[in-house]
Amino acid sequence: MEYSTYVGRCLLFFSLAILMDVTGLIMFFVGVAAPLSFWDFFVFSGSLLIFLSLVFWIFWYLGNLEVPMEALLPK
Repeated sequence: MEYSTYVGRCLLFFSLAILMDVTGLIMFFVGVAAPLSFWDFFVFSGSLLIFLSLVFWIFWYLGNLEVPMEALLPK
């Protein structure tokens, strides 16, 4: 089974986006659930990581766009 049928052509950006999302969710839930004195660090850092992962999701989306050759040639 080939990964490009599910992920597309940009495996690096997809992997980075998933990694940042998972790390952000773990940090967020640790900050919410754990009785720590510095819980706000985990909550804000997790939220920030999830927000910054949008950059990699946009790069992944843009890398998978297909533009027909006629649209690229001058008229």
